Amino acid sequence: MSRKLVVGVSGNLTRPSKTKAFVSHIVGEVAHSTGAASTVFDIEDLGPSFPLARRIGDLDPSARNIVEQFLGADVLVVGSPTFKGSYTGLFKHFFDLLDPSSLRGKPVILAATGGGERHSLIVEHQLRPLFGFFEALTMPTAIYASDKDFANGVLGSEAIQARARQAVAEACRVVGVPDRIGVAA
Repeated sequence: MSRKLVVGVSGNLTRPSKTKAFVSHIVGEVAHSTGAASTVFDIEDLGPSFPLARRIGDLDPSARNIVEQFLGADVLVVGSPTFKGSYTGLFKHFFDLLDPSSLRGKPVILAATGGGERHSLIVEHQLRPLFGFFEALTMPTAIYASDKDFANGVLGSEAIQARARQAVAEACRVVGVPDRIGVAA
């Protein structure tokens, strides 16, 4: 049996990025709980061929490799910073390149970051419909973190960490792996 793979993608272009740190935190929890290998990338990692690509075949080999890892993952963790009430444009462009059936049934944990609480519904009003289009299996618990939930770029809020653990436990049940972090659902 091959080892499971958890892949995270952050829709942020800036580095360092709270969104990428947030996605990495969740990916680490899923990987630890499932014994899976893991990788996290952000939109910047797709390189110079990405913005002008109209299909996956237009990407350079490095970017295509990222897409292949993403599509081959057993669990996905996707996150975007909130930009004008929604996910970033290049984050959406990434998903525009994918075949509509490519994520069917794939377990996905949704996450987002933003400057304040007023953007917290991005996960329900923007991300969940996007993955509904792909017929992905989004976890019931989505996670939003605002600037106040981070200290020096690291997730510090226990309430947000608890929500992340809840989403991780849901993903573990979906992939048939007992939750190893001991969180009751």
